Amino acid sequence: MGGHAAGARRRGRNEGSIYKDEAKGRWYGAVSLGYGPDGKTWRRHKVSGRTRAEVAEKLKQLQAERDSGVQPERAYTVQRAVDDWLAEGLDGRSARTVRLNHDVLRLVTAVIGGIELRALTAHDVRRALVQVAAGNSSRTVTLTHNALTRALRHAEANRHVAHNVAALVDTPKGQPGRPSKALTADQAAAVLKVARESRLGAYVVLCLMTGIRTEEARALRWDHVDLDAASLAVWRSVRLGGDTKTAKSRRTLGLPQAVVEALREHRVRQDEEKLAAGELWRDHGLVFTTTVGTPLDAANVRRYFRGICKAAGIGENWTPRPPA
Repeated sequence: MGGHAAGARRRGRNEGSIYKDEAKGRWYGAVSLGYGPDGKTWRRHKVSGRTRAEVAEKLKQLQAERDSGVQPERAYTVQRAVDDWLAEGLDGRSARTVRLNHDVLRLVTAVIGGIELRALTAHDVRRALVQVAAGNSSRTVTLTHNALTRALRHAEANRHVAHNVAALVDTPKGQPGRPSKALTADQAAAVLKVARESRLGAYVVLCLMTGIRTEEARALRWDHVDLDAASLAVWRSVRLGGDTKTAKSRRTLGLPQAVVEALREHRVRQDEEKLAAGELWRDHGLVFTTTVGTPLDAANVRRYFRGICKAAGIGENWTPRPPA
């Protein structure tokens, strides 16, 4: 009692309850936050500081959050915000996408995961990203920053915090990334020459000469190809849900004559395989299939393309992308 009285004075408007504990030499304050989610428990949030002004400023922030509808929860840390977003904010995304976000967010939660979300600052975020950048590529740093920003946006939408401080930070530059796996013009020419003799040569020709993504090529259907008009519609992919990577990725491509010729030859070969397979053939209407008509997986494509690259004398560590 005596300790409180010694430090007490009439508090300013909206300061909440502030007092000094003489024994500890610190100031303390508390503000009422109203009833909790159960509608029964009355909540008060306590803060402390070395000076009265510091405590008053913390209470002012709490009251501003309360007035804006934010419901700060004690011990709601950055780690909890990240966990909530990973569990609730990635519905419909593939397991690979969820795993990627989980892995990159571990890089920042290792640094700031224990900080209460309402106390997190832009400086904290910047500090964490700089540490990530010290040992990772610029792409990884960008993915990490984007994932953290989305996780905190989810927390903001759920009224755990008033502001998304991650959105205020510029992404630092990381380390040089791995070498590109795109072919040079000379390498592409060598690959195209060999590809014409391969069962999936038309796949390679299409990817190298149009820039179509490999997951889009694997999902391509004959009813989306018009060889007479030298065009094809890219509407699908093998991504989760069958959609292209983005809405803007849905497009119609004009086909070079070399691609048209390769696809005509490929269709003849596929018709021959269909006859040879007989009742084993499973018709999915796909342009590129296994020898019994079933969809190709990524491993099928990698195996064929490695063989083509090896025969072209350029090694095996490449992907069917247009020349860089």
